[in-house]
Amino acid sequence: MNSTVPARMGDAGRCRGRPKTRPDAAQRRAIVEMACQLFLEKGYGATTTDEIAAACKISKQTLYRLFPGKPGLFKEVIAATRAKWLNFPVDETLPLDAALERMFQASLDEEADRVRLGLLHLVVAEGGHFPELREAVRLCGAEVSRAELAGWLARQSARGRLKPCDPRRAANILMDMVYGAIIVKSTGEVEYPAGAERVEHIHACIQMFLHGLAVPPQGQVPVNSSSA
Repeated sequence: MNSTVPARMGDAGRCRGRPKTRPDAAQRRAIVEMACQLFLEKGYGATTTDEIAAACKISKQTLYRLFPGKPGLFKEVIAATRAKWLNFPVDETLPLDAALERMFQASLDEEADRVRLGLLHLVVAEGGHFPELREAVRLCGAEVSRAELAGWLARQSARGRLKPCDPRRAANILMDMVYGAIIVKSTGEVEYPAGAERVEHIHACIQMFLHGLAVPPQGQVPVNSSSA
């Protein structure tokens, strides 16, 4: 398949002495975007590095110079789409509930939602055959997001906006609450609330996390006020 790809400046062994068509950072972003599209369209196992290189109009040598193979490229796809699940940074002067709703992408647009659920479906459907998919989600998705959320919670506690807590445990609890609404069907399809239903679900989870459901004793003001 590579033999049909026209030569481009910057490909190893081609157009020697000429400047690259784009910096490596921009080239990497374009490759990750194309790989994500192909993975969603064809699946991970059915997508080859030859196809990714051809779709990007680069040589396979260039692809492997920038990425250590398809598993490494999938890790980059997960890292690049992580913000669709938990988005950082946020304005730390916002009220706690408003900041958390932005982090958890309560108002995510339809296309971004399609991409994140498509990748999750891909991992569920093919993770048994390709364990590197689940490893990529764990290392480049969930663990990084959990650490970022724990760091944010620790900073809010240090500022007196939250009660002292184990920030990593608190992050686990909140992520379990929000993402506990994900449903994996027997067909492998993945469902998660969308639109107004998602906004309400995330809002309810955050309110319960910050304030709980118990009524404070008469005259006692709740410690975790969202107006802090």
